Amino acid sequence: MATTANNIPFVFFGTPRLSVIVLEELERAGLVPTLLVTAPDKPAGRGMKLTPSPAREWARKHDVDTITPETFDEEALARLRRASAAVFVVVAYGKILPQSVLDIPPHGTLNVHPSLLPRLRGPSPVRTAILNDERTVGVSVMMLDEQMDHGPILAQEAYTPPTWPPDADELDTYLFTRGGALLADVLPRYVRGEVHPREQKHENATFSKLFKKEDGLLDLTDDPYTNLLKIHAYKGWPGTYFFTPQGTRVKVLSAHIEANTLILDEVIPEGRGKMRYADFLRSRAQAH
Repeated sequence: MATTANNIPFVFFGTPRLSVIVLEELERAGLVPTLLVTAPDKPAGRGMKLTPSPAREWARKHDVDTITPETFDEEALARLRRASAAVFVVVAYGKILPQSVLDIPPHGTLNVHPSLLPRLRGPSPVRTAILNDERTVGVSVMMLDEQMDHGPILAQEAYTPPTWPPDADELDTYLFTRGGALLADVLPRYVRGEVHPREQKHENATFSKLFKKEDGLLDLTDDPYTNLLKIHAYKGWPGTYFFTPQGTRVKVLSAHIEANTLILDEVIPEGRGKMRYADFLRSRAQAH
């Protein structure tokens, strides 16, 4: 029987909200995984209650079986084999898959990566693109191999944001939405043998790093545009902040440049709610 868009058996590996965006695009095209693999439930909120990942919540609503292996031991590998999947799909799963997993499906393992590979391999391509002022971004559907973001490409789509710099969390959402649509289009055609992967030009590879909370510290005496790029690049995670001369930590939510000067718009001072930066300055002046 010929494989059609809605009967391809595949296993989906994903954890955060961004992976759910791709799941929803696949479902819109009639592609629903037979099994979902996600991170174990984690304590969250004030009560530190065990909370399922966004991907696991999606699976519950769609009656998709889920496993949450801590490691890919023999039991987990056996469960993956029993899924009899033609292909695996990985989107923001959070762990590197061992070769023993990648070897299971006959058509390999596909991945959505929010960059125009081989540019910006690694964990933070969107944030790095904004920081580097790279105004053409994009998304790739690739095959996973044993090296990071190194496998052959099935499809790519470039995007130039209409306003620059964009907020990283909004650009993430856009690129994973487009990546999901691209995957939904290419997955059935790839399994039918109509699309063939092409090797990346590895000599052109660039890389992104994992950002830490400390990376968000602003020096307000730095170049205004550099700081503006940081504020947009770190939106969502890790966020940007500075310290007043009195030692108050102030989180920066938004800013703009006027006459080559960085103007802070909205902030959250330590121990207070969101406010206009002008109001924060006014309240400090009144306190003195």
